[in-house]
Amino acid sequence: MRADRVFAYGAAAGLIGDRILGDPRRGHPVAAFGRAAAAVERSLWRDDRARGVLHTLLCVGGAAAVGALGARAVRSRPAAARIALTAAATWAVVGGTSLGREARAIGGALAAGDIEVARERLPHLCGRDPQSLDGQQMARAVVESVAENTSDAVVGALVWGAVAGVPGLLAFRAVNTLDAMVGHKSPRHRRYGWASARLDDLAGWPGARLTALAAVVAGPDRRGAVRAWRADAAAHPSPNAGPVEASFAGALGVRLGGTLSYGGRVEHRAVLNGGSGRPVEVADIERAVRLSRQVTWLALGACVAGRLLGARARRGRA
Repeated sequence: MRADRVFAYGAAAGLIGDRILGDPRRGHPVAAFGRAAAAVERSLWRDDRARGVLHTLLCVGGAAAVGALGARAVRSRPAAARIALTAAATWAVVGGTSLGREARAIGGALAAGDIEVARERLPHLCGRDPQSLDGQQMARAVVESVAENTSDAVVGALVWGAVAGVPGLLAFRAVNTLDAMVGHKSPRHRRYGWASARLDDLAGWPGARLTALAAVVAGPDRRGAVRAWRADAAAHPSPNAGPVEASFAGALGVRLGGTLSYGGRVEHRAVLNGGSGRPVEVADIERAVRLSRQVTWLALGACVAGRLLGARARRGRA
């Protein structure tokens, strides 16, 4: 069986596995990678960009190497083995089901009026300071996190899986995890995490645009999604979160962005879809989760189609 079909069947099976099983409660491969990356940081850390570059190369290169060795081990095996490896890698690196579960748990607490429970759960989903947020602000934070993590935790991995197979799946997840660990602008990581943050921007670029495009196609307000993407995405401080959050805001007809607090640091961000959107309501969390799932399957279809067309073009030149 050709590699393009192996990816199509394997990635679809991996997404179905994530839909049914979610993330493993113990022994998650991403958690194991995080522990290994933390050990590398303890050994290498200096307030220096060059050390951060080496950290990034070792961790991302190691993840890609594991994927390459796995792919090599099943290269001459029956197609079922190659599909199974792709499915296992996809299931290990995507997190769409856990994302939806956490979002819905917070939404349920907010709907029940239990603000303290919602505040306890919010750090499972994003890095906001929950004590500074009221119910509406937490609902907005959840919708923003669902939008951004649809790209970071699902679509971006599918894109790089389509490009580079199992090594691409694992390498993208490694890049995204490193950015969360050291890519933020804390005093410790301002220089050391520079390489991880920049690589995450680069690796996330195609997935973010595909996520935004899929939100336009799947969203209940297509014109609003396009309008918000074009008008507001560039005002976001993140080159990748901007298009995703803006398109979700327009598709759902809500306002995102504005003032927020991370680790005691207050940021005043541009409002996304401010001209025609309304404040986020608790019910919008469920709408965002549904949109995220639709975006996921549209993105898989686009990635499979892209890989099939690429393979056909290569065969035509041969």
